[in-house]
Amino acid sequence: MSNMTSVEVIELLYQLQEIELGEDAASPKNQKASAELRAKLPPNILGHYDRLMKRGKKGVSIVSGTNCPECHMTLPTGTRAQLMRGEDIVLCDTCARYLLYRPIAQQAVKAAAKAKPAAKKTTTAKTTKTTKTTSKTSKKKAEKSEE
Repeated sequence: MSNMTSVEVIELLYQLQEIELGEDAASPKNQKASAELRAKLPPNILGHYDRLMKRGKKGVSIVSGTNCPECHMTLPTGTRAQLMRGEDIVLCDTCARYLLYRPIAQQAVKAAAKAKPAAKKTTTAKTTKTTKTTSKTSKKKAEKSEE
């Protein structure tokens, strides 16, 4: 793994997946980025990833809770602990995808960074006119309602 931690390897693999599954995957810019990422990754990791992708499955699944988001199976406690420690490359026991742990808060930040900024809403302040009623008009209204 040439001085890369297991988490860094899976992060690179996830970046590769994002490029390959993106809208402009065939663009020259993305093809170049994909080739650069592939050059950094170990061949055995890429081989497993490519087999999953050829079957139409994602190669990397981001875990933030207790389940694999792709196959929806509950991950064993030991697997989740190993994933959180980030000391080794972890595969889902059920679907064989690479697992990448990201807490929910971290996922929300990354999603917000990717999202396009919303158009600013222009609001106009409504002004309401309040009129004071004199005691004479109040009395007249009260008299009419009694009739």
